[in-house]
Amino acid sequence: MKRERVFRITVMLMITAGAVFLFAGQGVRDGFLGRGGSTRGKYLQQERITVAGSTSMEKFALALSESFMEEYPSVMVNVEFIGSSAGIESMLSGSADIAASSRRLNESEKSSGAIENIAAMEAIVIITDRSNTVTSLTLEQLTGIYAGRIRSWREVGGEEQPIVVVGREAGSGTRETFEKLLGMEEQCAYANELDSNGAVMARIAATPGAVGYVSRDVLDETVQAVSLDGHAPTDRNISEGVYPLTRPLIMVTKGDIPIQKAAVQKFFSYLYSEKGRQLIESVGLMVPEPYVIHRQ
Repeated sequence: MKRERVFRITVMLMITAGAVFLFAGQGVRDGFLGRGGSTRGKYLQQERITVAGSTSMEKFALALSESFMEEYPSVMVNVEFIGSSAGIESMLSGSADIAASSRRLNESEKSSGAIENIAAMEAIVIITDRSNTVTSLTLEQLTGIYAGRIRSWREVGGEEQPIVVVGREAGSGTRETFEKLLGMEEQCAYANELDSNGAVMARIAATPGAVGYVSRDVLDETVQAVSLDGHAPTDRNISEGVYPLTRPLIMVTKGDIPIQKAAVQKFFSYLYSEKGRQLIESVGLMVPEPYVIHRQ
């Protein structure tokens, strides 16, 4: 079993009521204990949301939760990165309110009441180490590499160098989506199976001849992105649908959004607002069009 990485974001608004000492006859500010220094107070109930799921959505989910809590300081959001499948299971069992999934729901999950709410669009990018001379592959070549039929970069126009095939671990939404898009479910010949985008990036950067796949929003200068069928993973190519490895990022709920508790409804209202749209773009993702609540 892979090690569970749990990140907790806790922003709590604490309001104390009870005995209040009054200094120099000053009253306590309105909204907490009333006017004129009244010792009668009231608590504002803390609302809580738990989001659990995809490690590939870490950057997006953290940014969204932090921005949401700035807008709604009375709501505390916990975010747990345990993988898409585990997050969906947690949501269906009631342990989480929302599952962050980087893959589409399967029929069993849908029949259990899970609902897809598309939050953003992103690309899965093929990466190599920076010394690799191959900068473009066809989908047929990529399939051959991951099936183990193509074993040297020379076979696709590069140097005589063994190909080291790197992928994500079983249960990863990124892996499942990648394999489905290539029509290769459970057919990939991985040399290494790693548990996060960061781990894949580090392995590719440090391993001559390695090839892997990651979410586009985590790309940096330590690796190089490979074009597919002549199309680079640019905003325009993704939005126009010509880059082939594109997927939705999904916030899954048990039942439709209008029947969720108030705090969850606020969360989705913020996600689908103009501020939410700007946040999506700020973390390198694409806004689905038209930008409305998407459900399957």
